[in-house]
Amino acid sequence: MKYAGGWSFSEAYNLPIGLRKWFVQRLSKQLNDEKEAIENASKSRGGSQTLTSNNSPPVPSSYSKKYGQG
Repeated sequence: MKYAGGWSFSEAYNLPIGLRKWFVQRLSKQLNDEKEAIENASKSRGGSQTLTSNNSPPVPSSYSKKYGQG
């Protein structure tokens, strides 16, 4: 709870046991859900993406004028 929840040791220690258990279970569920979401996102992407002329962002005009590119 101290690391992921931002609680100090004394705050977590002084919580009633039932409430502390609930927070620990809820935090565990949240971290597992986030882990699954990250894994699903990385699986659906199919690896890294390579920039090509079709998917690269446009060069800002101020950059083109200053550095002579674009």
